[in-house]
Amino acid sequence: MSSLAERLAAARKQSESGAAPPPPPTPRGPEDEPTSAAPPPRQSAGGSSGSGGSGGDSEAGPRPRTVPTTPTRAGARRGAEHERLEELKQDVHAELLKQLGPQLYDANLDQADLDKRVRVVLTQLMSSQERPISNADRNRLTQEISDDILGYGPIEPFLRDDDVSEVMVNGFDSVWLEKDGKLLKANAQFSDEAHVRRTIDKIVSRIGRRVDESSPMVDARLPDGSRVNAVVPPLAVDGSSLTIRKFAADPLTVDDLIAFGSLSTRSSGFLEACVRGRLNIIVSGSTGAGKTTTLNVLSSFIPEDERIVTIEDAAELQLKQDHVVRLESRPANIEGRGQVTIRDLVKNSLRMRPDRIIVGEVRDASALDMLQAMNTGHDGSICTLHSNGPRDTLARMETMVLMAGMDLPIRAIREQVASAVDLIVHQTRFKDGSRKITHLTEVERMEGDIITLQDIFVYDHDAGFDDDGKAKGFLRSTGLRPKFLDKMEHSNVRVDPMLFAMDGLR
Repeated sequence: MSSLAERLAAARKQSESGAAPPPPPTPRGPEDEPTSAAPPPRQSAGGSSGSGGSGGDSEAGPRPRTVPTTPTRAGARRGAEHERLEELKQDVHAELLKQLGPQLYDANLDQADLDKRVRVVLTQLMSSQERPISNADRNRLTQEISDDILGYGPIEPFLRDDDVSEVMVNGFDSVWLEKDGKLLKANAQFSDEAHVRRTIDKIVSRIGRRVDESSPMVDARLPDGSRVNAVVPPLAVDGSSLTIRKFAADPLTVDDLIAFGSLSTRSSGFLEACVRGRLNIIVSGSTGAGKTTTLNVLSSFIPEDERIVTIEDAAELQLKQDHVVRLESRPANIEGRGQVTIRDLVKNSLRMRPDRIIVGEVRDASALDMLQAMNTGHDGSICTLHSNGPRDTLARMETMVLMAGMDLPIRAIREQVASAVDLIVHQTRFKDGSRKITHLTEVERMEGDIITLQDIFVYDHDAGFDDDGKAKGFLRSTGLRPKFLDKMEHSNVRVDPMLFAMDGLR
């Protein structure tokens, strides 16, 4: 009995020791248990089905395999869908070209009629598709095709956006915008380099200009007056570059400039008196400082009964007067002939009986002809010029006069400038993106070999910036009275002397 009892005790001990090992493999993982035990295979099967005795192993096993593969498959599906829609878009575009031909690029084609035709062709092509597309995709495709045909492709929505002031294409896959004076990358791109070139050709061909390898740079404009510059290979190394500076369909007024802080109420009244008093004015500033906008505002002060002749490389000015003659320069043709420069137009304008001559930008030898016009009885002329300040404006004017190729003494040029120019309006673009007039400076007379200048209004930088980085300064009076007030009185324009009182003394 004792031996039997011992054997039974030994059997119980063996059975207890045999049941103990299975639990430990659970935290160690299935690789520590070979196929000799039944639970591991059940756990493996349970892991694949989402159930099993050991929850830790069944959940941890699939996770590293499914997490990376799920988004990859979703991304692949999105990529395939995008390619299918792009292919469909190209098919519709090609079919429209086949059915409608040159009518698609007719500037007079009605938008509603085009949308209707696009939808008809899109419906026809969709009938041959294995899978349908959603209404949102259908509307998006129709809009993109319409933009390509009637507008300017991917950048067309930004040209319609009033908050965007500039559109910059640095290559078919790089589009940037300027909003509130800040640069932002746009979520848009062209299909390829050929797509960009088609858009550029569409813009420049409408005003009779061209751009190709033999003439890889061009200045143009949109129908609303927005300024366009395009550079194509081989000059543009990374692909065609397109820059569009937008102008509002409704030009800014002097009240808008006052609201923006570009001008003060007193300085705007002073500028209006200067224009009506037939002073010769130069608007200076850096690129993008707002010179053309200010020139538009100054031109709005010209009386309605005067004949105005505007001269520009690309017609941008938007004058509201009735008696306006607009002249635009012309580049050479493909044979290198037929060029008409700004200087040629300034010379010709003197024979057109102008009361006012307005030159969009003086950048070359036309400065000499502009000075001659100002000095030969054509008072009240206005032009713009790139410079860093009022003193630099005079230096640049001298340099451009020398570009005419005439061997004139510096003193003679400076005497011409001092006699012709009455007022310099200098404008600056600040770091916060705002554009403000910083100097209203009188050009007085010669003292020795130096032209003396006198600031009438100066921007006060001492106010600094607020917490958002916005400039807090303003245009204040220096308290000095300009000497050209007598000249203005000859045009029956009088200015209240208190206009020049220093701020805080009124």
